Amino acid sequence: MTINPDEMVFWQWGILSINATIVFTWLVMAVLTLISWLVTRRLTSGPDMSRWQNLLEVLVTGMRDQIKEISHQQPGKYLPFVGTLFLFIAMANLLNVVPGYMAPTGSLSTTTALAICVFVAVPLYGVMSEGPVSYLSHYIRPTVLMLPFNIIGEISRTIALAVRLYGNIMSGTVIVAILLSLTPYFFPVIMQLLGLLTGMIQAYIFAILAMVYIASATSTQAGHQ
Repeated sequence: MTINPDEMVFWQWGILSINATIVFTWLVMAVLTLISWLVTRRLTSGPDMSRWQNLLEVLVTGMRDQIKEISHQQPGKYLPFVGTLFLFIAMANLLNVVPGYMAPTGSLSTTTALAICVFVAVPLYGVMSEGPVSYLSHYIRPTVLMLPFNIIGEISRTIALAVRLYGNIMSGTVIVAILLSLTPYFFPVIMQLLGLLTGMIQAYIFAILAMVYIASATSTQAGHQ
């Protein structure tokens, strides 16, 4: 049984290949784009909102409140990035209910790419908030000897983000595969439902950790405001 989407190759020509990770990643993006278009094409500020607009507003408001609670800053500039991370990971895991689908978050390449996005976003937000000189000076405090250790800390934090998400998603997939081979009816259904719950929790944790890292890079400037 194939449990890693990287192992399922749909097309290959020489060293170039398209595997399930790529295909299902684009599928998740297409689903999110379609849902976004359908929900936002008839937005209204009147009392007769659609149920989908109500759901959208609850979701966005919830994310804004979480970002503000963590960063103690206005959430507007962080919402597009952190919200996109959460929605992508959540949708990627939620679609596991579709037969034949394999979550791209079950691939280390996908989780590494997401972690690298956070790795790049943290200093970008820090520089925008404090300025390049002030932000980069954090890496040599309290002494310049701390520079390599701070850099290693940034890298290890990125690796931990990638491996944490990958490990949690893959562990659920492996357990379902084992139970499916032993008891092919009842237990896999329960584990699938638990896997969906775990997937939502992992999306939340990943987004929260990303916001914590960004908040730590911008907290100095926020404290002066």
